[in-house]
Amino acid sequence: MIRSTLPLAALVLLAGCNGISGSDASGNIKAPAAPAPTPTPTPTPTASPTPVGLALTGDTMPVHDPAIIKDGNTYYLFATGSVSDREGLLATRTSTDLKGWTWRGPAYTALPAWATTAVPGTSGIWAPDIVKRGGEFRLYYSVSTFGSNRSAIGLTTTNALNTNTPSTGWTDKGPVIQSSTSDNFNAIDPAVFTDADGREWMAFGSFWSGIKMVRLDPATGLRLASDQTVYALASRPSPGAIEAPFVVRHGDYYYLFASFDSCCKGADSTYNTVVGRSKTPTGPYLDKSGKSMLDGGGTLVLASGQGTNARYVGRGHVAVLQESTGDHIVYHAYDRERNGAPTLQIQKLVWDADGWPVAQ
Repeated sequence: MIRSTLPLAALVLLAGCNGISGSDASGNIKAPAAPAPTPTPTPTPTASPTPVGLALTGDTMPVHDPAIIKDGNTYYLFATGSVSDREGLLATRTSTDLKGWTWRGPAYTALPAWATTAVPGTSGIWAPDIVKRGGEFRLYYSVSTFGSNRSAIGLTTTNALNTNTPSTGWTDKGPVIQSSTSDNFNAIDPAVFTDADGREWMAFGSFWSGIKMVRLDPATGLRLASDQTVYALASRPSPGAIEAPFVVRHGDYYYLFASFDSCCKGADSTYNTVVGRSKTPTGPYLDKSGKSMLDGGGTLVLASGQGTNARYVGRGHVAVLQESTGDHIVYHAYDRERNGAPTLQIQKLVWDADGWPVAQ
């Protein structure tokens, strides 16, 4: 996403970080679109509504762009962060039950040297994803600046996640893929998965020409040298407000989740989450009506808010946690009772009779 985790007071006042630019077919950045009219303020609820999904406790905000994995009896959550705030780089939290969360500190204490060279002016690490391959944890992350597609996705690895000192043990492997102003895509928001044939893939993308995907080398987690194809999975008409892909395999299908519209506007955020599915990892991904996500299709999974007086709005940038006991959808939303603070949310994810995901 085109976003940042700033100190809370600055974050909730931040002008929209999505929809600030698009590009033409050659990748040149267009002038920003005219600002949308100021929305009519939504009345503040007189009482807190029933919490969405699991009733979470502990350190659940500020959380942007959560990535989650379970190791042993502990869940690890990583999120967007900046060198200038308390969250730090790749903010880390843990839980033993998915409900009570403890902040553990940043996974990185400084930006990798390659990142500041590749993306001058960057001060944060955004939108991570984490997977385990064999005995190795692979943490993918985004480096960018607001409104630019001069971006990169990096990889850092470790053989053990450390609860008490999360910044120890990581080995940075450098960039996986980079984009520049001459490209028509934006190399942020990684999401890694393995297909039924054991091939490793990474979906990514934000605005510009939409969601893309590349092959990874299963041995290293870096880009596969023998296949440099950039596959197209999803897009929307200008200003192209789509980002934050996540792909899971369920039954005979691959499901592509993506976020539409605007994050990072606090209580005025309009983020919502859609899904399409395909029988092959490269698509086409179709929604319930049969419309391709390359043509702007997508079946709604998470509305921006639940009801007129919704406490939590802008629900998006999902990760799906699949376990033998059931699945969960993990995401951030903005809490209107806490000045629009970005807050962790977790809901059960079930599958209907036709095989479509439903958040509960």
